[in-house]
Amino acid sequence: MEADVQVTQLEQALIRQAESLAREQRERAESGRARILNEATEKIRLAEEHEVMAAKVESEKRVRRQTQSAETRLAAELDRLRWALTEATLSGVRLAFQELVNDDTRYLDVLEQWLAAAAHDLPPGDLVAEVRPVDQARLAKVWDAMKGRAASGRNVELAAHGLVSEGGIRVRLADNRAQLDQTFEARQERLAEELARVAMERLFASAPDLSVLAR
Repeated sequence: MEADVQVTQLEQALIRQAESLAREQRERAESGRARILNEATEKIRLAEEHEVMAAKVESEKRVRRQTQSAETRLAAELDRLRWALTEATLSGVRLAFQELVNDDTRYLDVLEQWLAAAAHDLPPGDLVAEVRPVDQARLAKVWDAMKGRAASGRNVELAAHGLVSEGGIRVRLADNRAQLDQTFEARQERLAEELARVAMERLFASAPDLSVLAR
């Protein structure tokens, strides 16, 4: 009888020990499962953050490329507009000058004004006023009176420069130390530079600043 009790007690002890071990194993398993889930969740979070960051970087690169492309197209368009504006203005100036040259009264008056400006601005010394051969013939009859009014007290020789020109006058010192070029071509070149500068200031000043989009 006593042996049966001992066996029963041993069996119950073994059962309790097995239950304890099972409970420990279950707790360990649950702890491990929780740890694995936490690690997996963290990895997923980091992966998502990495993907979001990579997508953001790629998006910023794409925006910068698009912005740079837009800036290039805008600069090209503004440059085309500047050139067109300059050419259109110069074309109008050329037509106006041609009309002036064909009007003897107005043209000779303008040449006299340019001669007076040169006589005033150039250093002391004998002067040579150079014009087109056709204009030399037009001026020959009135030259003495014109230079008397425009360059009183200075010796001014009338000569032809022989260059291809729409008209105007180029006045230089006889020793070539200085000159004031008022031929149409010289005035057109100076005007073209000024027109280009003004057009650039006006056109580009009104253009949107696309660079802020790339920031």
